[in-house]
Amino acid sequence: MALLHRPGRPAPTGRPRRLARTAAALAATLALLPPLVAAGGASAQEVPAADVDVHVNTQAALGRLSDTARGVNAAVWDSHMNDPEVAALMKTADVGAMRYPGGSYADIYHWETHTAPGGYVAPGTGFDAFMGTVRATGAQPILIANYGSGTPEEAAGWVRYANVTKNYGAKYWEIGNEIYGNGHYGSGWEHDDHADKSPREYARQVRAYAAAMKAVDPTVKIGAVLTAPGNWPDGITGEGDPGDWNHTVLSQVTDVIDFVTVHWYAGGSDTSADTAMSRLTRLPGELREVRAQIDRYAGADSPRIGIALTEVNTNTGGAQLTARPNGLFAADAFMTALENGVFNVDWWNTHNGPGAITTVDGETDYGDMGMLASGSCTGDVCQPAPNTPFHPYYGMKMTGELGTAGDTMVAAASSAQDLSAHAVHRRDGRLSVLLINKNPDAARTVDLAYAGFSPSAAAPEVSRYARGDSDITDVTDSGASASRVTVPPYGMIAVTLTPKSGTGPGASAAGIPGTPRLEAVTDTTARLSWAGTTGAARYLVQERDGAHTYLVGETTGTSVTLRNLPPGSTHTVNVLAADSAGRLAAPSDPLTFTTGTPADAACTVDYHRDTSWGNGFVATVSVRNLLDTPITGWTVDWDWPTDGQSVSSGWNATFHQSGRHVRVTAPENAGPLAPDGASTASFGFVGANDGPNPDPTVFRLNGAVCAGG
Repeated sequence: MALLHRPGRPAPTGRPRRLARTAAALAATLALLPPLVAAGGASAQEVPAADVDVHVNTQAALGRLSDTARGVNAAVWDSHMNDPEVAALMKTADVGAMRYPGGSYADIYHWETHTAPGGYVAPGTGFDAFMGTVRATGAQPILIANYGSGTPEEAAGWVRYANVTKNYGAKYWEIGNEIYGNGHYGSGWEHDDHADKSPREYARQVRAYAAAMKAVDPTVKIGAVLTAPGNWPDGITGEGDPGDWNHTVLSQVTDVIDFVTVHWYAGGSDTSADTAMSRLTRLPGELREVRAQIDRYAGADSPRIGIALTEVNTNTGGAQLTARPNGLFAADAFMTALENGVFNVDWWNTHNGPGAITTVDGETDYGDMGMLASGSCTGDVCQPAPNTPFHPYYGMKMTGELGTAGDTMVAAASSAQDLSAHAVHRRDGRLSVLLINKNPDAARTVDLAYAGFSPSAAAPEVSRYARGDSDITDVTDSGASASRVTVPPYGMIAVTLTPKSGTGPGASAAGIPGTPRLEAVTDTTARLSWAGTTGAARYLVQERDGAHTYLVGETTGTSVTLRNLPPGSTHTVNVLAADSAGRLAAPSDPLTFTTGTPADAACTVDYHRDTSWGNGFVATVSVRNLLDTPITGWTVDWDWPTDGQSVSSGWNATFHQSGRHVRVTAPENAGPLAPDGASTASFGFVGANDGPNPDPTVFRLNGAVCAGG
């Protein structure tokens, strides 16, 4: 999938088009607070009975907001990209990153001559003009070095000009845009002059680009392009390649890169923003799979390599794009991605140009992937004046109500599918909660409960963006309280609470521990260590399950071994420091790890994906019995890691799936599995995946956990 502005088609009059991703634990004593009195005193409005429960846990950190968390794309074909209004609007929305020179244009754009052969370049969109907008915004640039028609030397020259000659301090540099779309897999929208268009050649060139660019400025961060798991061409192995794009590239570049980039468009056969909001449930799994792939090839060095989501939108054109539901999607998408391990999210696009005209929620939708109007027309229907914000801009801006760089994202869980909840624990001790009501017809009244946070009796600050609001509106006197909030239909509410005096991390004499590291892992144990902090009398290791946490380890040192973990199980943990009075400081950033399979298992299973095509695959499974007695009448069981995986059909066995669980039974008249691994039973199947397709982590033969083959 790729977003590009078609070469030769000016942006002001044309719309860019796109071608078709348990440990046995002690129960945590995290008491939920009783409902508080509504803010606003006698004048407060009566709030209806709640129909949604939201639980927020400040002891479950999801990571810190970076200074580049919120970003936008800017394209050299956009004549309005450097209008003064753009910098003012983006600064107000706390935008910290601006990506240039614009998607697929990056692979035809030559920075020094400000030309893009075969494409339109608008006046006033050169690099220095762009950097003027970046600096006026208070942001950082994310620059795409020309891979398709450029060279490592050209990219090094750009680094020299940017960071030596002009002292711009440009840190983040991607090598190309969507290079997997260069035709190697049969679909080619990305310009690529290399005779060899394979992932191996891209990896080789990334190493060359990184060497040349870091020779000029060793502080620059180099990013390599990956596909989003579960999105084309993920899983496809090209002719002569050792694996698919991601595995081939990562196997060769993790020692020279500093981050990877992925693009995510919700897509689907129904391209409405409402459907896109429901498809956001896929994104956490896809981002976990990206991290798992980096872990596989970078090992202990994996935490150094970041993930940037440098393009995101509902779809690639022709549906709800400027209307209210896409504003809800924008807010939900930004926070979902940031909570799941990315340091930067960039909306496509700042301005993009109109497409199909429709009516959505009583408003004109201009079919425009931009956040701001370009002032252009489709037929006799014209957009508002240039730089008039569309709803996605306010969605992104609403996330700024939660917090800024250095604040901690914490777990929040909603009992309703049509209401999303996100929360940030600020460095000054306040807690902000964003509630997004995706129901167009009904308000949702939310009961809020907290773990690890005690709100004061003060009325919370409340901001709203809903029907009738022309901007984010202060509604502090609306009757919302720390325990109950009503969110209008198709609306968003942000509530910011102050902590009760003497409570929270600010009351602890301990600091924040370092992020835990996985020192060693077996099938049932995991040894963790972390950097200690001042004022700590002891450390607690807590495992997260949704928005709830459970104590799994405690020590006065800076390492612990967790025991009795199930084989092949995945765990996410934080470390908290307690001072001598037992008061807890803020949690560390999280660590996610997976246990292995037993080395002395009574069986082995080899699971091999033979081929994949984005949303489907063929796999072969081979089983051996390592006992000293034969096995007659076998079953093999596994659980899929994600909800979207399934068995469609199979051979050489009988298949049954219930939820994520798969049971495979030996065919009638199957011979016994010989002892000591002397024979093998093999079966295969066609599978389907809607989203990421990670391999199962544990297999059981007649209930016994097997080792990998």
